[in-house]
Amino acid sequence: MKNNKILITGSDGFLGKALYQRLISAGEHNIELFDIKNGSIEDYDFSNYNANHVFHFAARTFVPQSWEESYDYYKVNFLGTINILEYCRKNNTSMTFLSTYMYGTPDYLPIDEKHPRKANSIYHHSKLLAEDACEFYSKQFNIPITILRLFNVYGQEQRKDFLIPTIIQKALYDDVIEILDTKPKRDFIYIDDVIDAIILSTENTGFNIYNVGSGISYSVLEVANKICNALEINKDIIDKKQIRMNEINDVIADISKIKSELGWTPKITIDDGIKKIINSMKE
Repeated sequence: MKNNKILITGSDGFLGKALYQRLISAGEHNIELFDIKNGSIEDYDFSNYNANHVFHFAARTFVPQSWEESYDYYKVNFLGTINILEYCRKNNTSMTFLSTYMYGTPDYLPIDEKHPRKANSIYHHSKLLAEDACEFYSKQFNIPITILRLFNVYGQEQRKDFLIPTIIQKALYDDVIEILDTKPKRDFIYIDDVIDAIILSTENTGFNIYNVGSGISYSVLEVANKICNALEINKDIIDKKQIRMNEINDVIADISKIKSELGWTPKITIDDGIKKIINSMKE
């Protein structure tokens, strides 16, 4: 990363802030930032920026909200990516694109990058279109682009409406822990491990896609119990049995490709990750 000129879009978000702090701590100072306060990414003029690598994080990400605000999700997630790709094409700039879990109800577990993509929400469909645009631009205009398909990222400073922060808040402050549905299993990956993968992605040439997960899945109930254990409390966990539309029962990432090609491996277990979040909240 040394001597690179870097642009981070979505720099005020959960991942953008974490990457920026990591780069600054590593002594990297040639960093330009873009966030919603600067303007709308789908039509913003980036011609004054001077980057040779873009970390494109800017996106609308909350899945339930995407059903209600579908136009805005397509505008930001798809057209915003097109705008960044145009910047990369005109300036010969490489890019890391943060995608998401793209596989719907899986045909097999663990899920590798060759698994068919299945968009099961407006959010996922907007990301699918953005992925296709990345591949087209990379292959047509020889732009090095790496897509990272992130599974369930968690960590300090994540928005409180995501699963693990929500359960921690309930465990701390409610008499019982009410959960809409305790059965679904997810592959949780801690933010520090994700930032490691993001930085390694800059070493790539050509077009690449990698899963970023832990390779292990835990049910919502298991996560709630781990949080109670970390807090050393014993509270009743109530399953309200409210199943989300298009719910997926189990998700496990096959991370063998990113391990073999980039030398990345997750280092932080879910138990240690939960403790880190709780300790940061106490501080």
